[in-house]
Amino acid sequence: MTYDTIIRNGLWFDGTGAPSAVRHLGIKDGRVEAVSETPLDEAGCGEVINASGTWVMPGMVDIHTHYDIEVLGDPTLPESLRHGVTTIFLGSCSLSTVHVDPVDAGDLFGRVEAIPRQHVIDGVQRHKNWSTAAQYVDALEELALGPNLAGFLGHSDIRTAVMGLDRATRKGIKASTAEIGQMEAMLTEALDAGFLGMSSQQLLFDKLDGDTCRSRTLPSTFAKTRELRRLNAILRRRDRVLQSGPNIKNPLNIVAQSLSSLGLFRKRLKTSLLSAADIKALPFVIKIMGPIARGVNALGGNFRWQHLPVPFEVYADGIDLVIFEEFGSGAAALHLSEAMARNTLIADEEYRRKFRKDYDAKYGPRVWHRDFFDADIVECPDASLVGKSFGQVGLERGGLHPVDAFLDLVLEHGTQLRWRTTISNHRPEFLRKMAQNPGIQMGFSDAGAHLRNMAFYNMGLRLLKHVRDAEKAGKPFLTNEQAVHRLTGELADWYGLDAGHLRVGDRADVVIVDPERLDASLEAYAESPVDQYGGLSRMVNRNDATVRAVIVAGRTLFRDGKPTEILGTQRTGRFLRVGEQAAVTAGAPASAIAS
Repeated sequence: MTYDTIIRNGLWFDGTGAPSAVRHLGIKDGRVEAVSETPLDEAGCGEVINASGTWVMPGMVDIHTHYDIEVLGDPTLPESLRHGVTTIFLGSCSLSTVHVDPVDAGDLFGRVEAIPRQHVIDGVQRHKNWSTAAQYVDALEELALGPNLAGFLGHSDIRTAVMGLDRATRKGIKASTAEIGQMEAMLTEALDAGFLGMSSQQLLFDKLDGDTCRSRTLPSTFAKTRELRRLNAILRRRDRVLQSGPNIKNPLNIVAQSLSSLGLFRKRLKTSLLSAADIKALPFVIKIMGPIARGVNALGGNFRWQHLPVPFEVYADGIDLVIFEEFGSGAAALHLSEAMARNTLIADEEYRRKFRKDYDAKYGPRVWHRDFFDADIVECPDASLVGKSFGQVGLERGGLHPVDAFLDLVLEHGTQLRWRTTISNHRPEFLRKMAQNPGIQMGFSDAGAHLRNMAFYNMGLRLLKHVRDAEKAGKPFLTNEQAVHRLTGELADWYGLDAGHLRVGDRADVVIVDPERLDASLEAYAESPVDQYGGLSRMVNRNDATVRAVIVAGRTLFRDGKPTEILGTQRTGRFLRVGEQAAVTAGAPASAIAS
């Protein structure tokens, strides 16, 4: 046997949670050909990687991103790939680009996901040559994909395409029987093309961009019970996934969406809800999420929460941050796209009175803790303010209310005022409990969105660090094997994809990690420009020494944080269809070398 690549002497994890072991891996024609206790014959091998002292594990699966626009202009998706993510899900939160036109895509993605609207429009306009889900898949596979992709069909996408964005976001307007039938046909066609299922959204502080429908909530939030039931019925019959975000201001909506996973005289509905988080503003909520999942699944459901397994730290430039959408005065400021009009509003005393009232209303469902003493300035033209909270600034300015201190600084410095806060997942003990809970999936990176606000591209590595640190401290909560499984095979299996494992015959999607570099570098702040978004500087992660190599379909795309010549010149990834073993390249059948 002549191998294309041999990975020599690494600690091998197969993605199932089974014990790891030092092994030699042989890769041929894009798949794992051998896993051996003894060294493999390296004669004629194109690449030999010495993995001594490292972990050799399956490429990670990211189940929640908003790369739908970025992938069209840069199909290598390097910010995720460089951190060992080799399978990426598109189409989250009811948003996809399968059916909507470019302008509607701009209105859907621009404000909700903080991707510059005009760049969304330009990107879709430049690349869109499809009109069906099958054609969309073909178009993606014409690109020089780095990682593999999988996709949800967005409910807001098909609702907008069928009804028009204006009608789809008007109160009191229901989709007609014929319109629901069109949406059913679109969903069925997408499932036939191998899509994961459908994503929906009921969260009411996600707002539209543009002019015509600006500040309305997403189209999926206007869908009535009949429409939702008929679309979900297709997912039930096909055993596909409903990904959804409940309306957190209505606890009954959370209960209803959780219970919808149950069969009760019909097929159960695979359901993945956003999101399991230890929210500062509502510290008791995390205690009921586990029991909800256990209860629904014990009754026969197939339910999972999605979870970001790291502290949810966010940054903002001035007032540009989605958390302000959750209350009236914050949304009023974000409704105004022109800086002058926004500044006039912020300076108005009546507006400030409303903002203070919203800020001081500490009870009720929310995401943001609304504590400007827990919000630190990190950049400002006035360097004396850096490192201080807005609450501190207010005290120093004669006892100003924290809201007035914040708004004064926004008026003074605009988007040159940069600040940060952590809104959830701040208590390590609860992060450990969530990581152990089988009803919670490790996901929700939001990669490709909120480009100036957050960077969780390396969230899988940060989970591995947490697990390893706890083990070294003598307080383990997961084994390393269990942690790898949670980030790889567990996710791929639940969603029905050919990914996440590293056994003989599996896709050779591999990440080689140096466990000694699962260190503080994973939490360092960094930025990098996005060429296709006009050079916008986005938050990224940079811990290049941690990941020694990233391999997709047997071809090495990153080494020590640096792309190889293959990345962007060859297609290594593909669109993974549910229930189908993905072809890589033609080759002889896999054959194991006895261990």
